[in-house]
Amino acid sequence: MSGRLKLRRGVVVDEDPLTVEVDGERRPAWADTALLGEMRAGDEVVVNVAALDLGLGSGGFDVVHVNLSRGLAGDGSEGEHVIKLNYSSLQHPVEPVERPLAAAGEIDGKGKSEQAREAMAVVVLPLHGHLAPAAWAVAQAAPGLRVGYVQSGGGALPGALSCDVAELRERELLCGHLTAAPAYGGEGEALSVAGALDAAANRFGWEVALVGPGPGIIGSDTRLGHGGMAALDNAHAALALGLPTVLSPRLSVADPRERHRGVSHHTLTVLSMLLGAVDVVVPAGNPVVTAQLAEAAAWRHRLREAPADLSGYSATGLPARTMGRGIEEDPLFFAAPLAAGAALRREE
Repeated sequence: MSGRLKLRRGVVVDEDPLTVEVDGERRPAWADTALLGEMRAGDEVVVNVAALDLGLGSGGFDVVHVNLSRGLAGDGSEGEHVIKLNYSSLQHPVEPVERPLAAAGEIDGKGKSEQAREAMAVVVLPLHGHLAPAAWAVAQAAPGLRVGYVQSGGGALPGALSCDVAELRERELLCGHLTAAPAYGGEGEALSVAGALDAAANRFGWEVALVGPGPGIIGSDTRLGHGGMAALDNAHAALALGLPTVLSPRLSVADPRERHRGVSHHTLTVLSMLLGAVDVVVPAGNPVVTAQLAEAAAWRHRLREAPADLSGYSATGLPARTMGRGIEEDPLFFAAPLAAGAALRREE
């Protein structure tokens, strides 16, 4: 049966890092303790082994589905009545960050609320690997801006599992982290990207929202069936709210897959399907890529060049690897989000 869960019983043999023995084999695992509670050595658990068995790069571990030893006594959350992970065995109530109708004000025919939102810029990221370079570049270009991250669909892993977000928060390069359905596990839960962006601007006072998938972009080797399509939805949400919208393109000089070299087909597809105009930022000094993006943008989108400080970013110690390739091997991949962040430089 297509789509059937691949669940196995196992026993926790190590707590840090979490290791579960399944059919006599010790396997790395991950448990969302916020949902499932703590894991202790000797606990009997049920794990989903599909990602590890498939050898997925972003899912190199089994995922604990339930702790049979101590996970059946949870009481849920009182007072919260909105569900995330709907229709799954892991559905749970959350308190959404979206503003109530009385606070949101009336919506005009263009989708804008009475509150002006133009002060918050949105940078649409094609995948999670763009987050750290973009956040750092914004901080260099416009120090002091309140920059937050809205994690959207398109990724494979929950917000709490992002080491990049944890490090960016620790370094104060992000002021907040919201997860918009179907993503979950952030510091605040939203039911839609539009709701997350509205709350970011009008509840939390963000001045820049970086919006894109969490870790582990979904792929299927098809034109439309991949996590990169989240950029289309995210850009539409930002445009519908009247927010200035910048697109960080997915670029590469070293990806082994031809469809992702130069300008990725993910970005080309999104640009062709967008219903409104966005600013597409290209790292300066890349004429071939600029020509590709200019052709894709045509008269519909605005192409902008911006510098990409690769050496400065390399020296920070922030994440600088993508799918096994370092910044030295694939500088163009990192140049794109660095340029997108730099494009937000404040006018003197």
